[in-house]
Amino acid sequence: MSKKIDATLKDLVKALENHAKVVGGRNVSLKKSQRAAAKLQAAASAYSVAVYTKTGLDSPFNDVLRPGLDEATVASLEAERDALAKIVTGSIPQQQREAS
Repeated sequence: MSKKIDATLKDLVKALENHAKVVGGRNVSLKKSQRAAAKLQAAASAYSVAVYTKTGLDSPFNDVLRPGLDEATVASLEAERDALAKIVTGSIPQQQREAS
């Protein structure tokens, strides 16, 4: 096994075990669970990058890391968000805003 894949696998297992420990208790703290989830997501991303770098294969977590909306919808929403941000920051001149 590749050294990078092995190292990221260990981090992923550790993050997964920590997440299970945090959310598996009786009193689940929202902040702790969010922190554990963020670390787990980062570890899964790092593992996916290591696998892709070594093999060129897609991430085994594609459906897990970005469930829900398809890529076209996400791209459309991001474009709309960016357009609104330009209007709010004044990047688009007033005449163009009124013509739209």
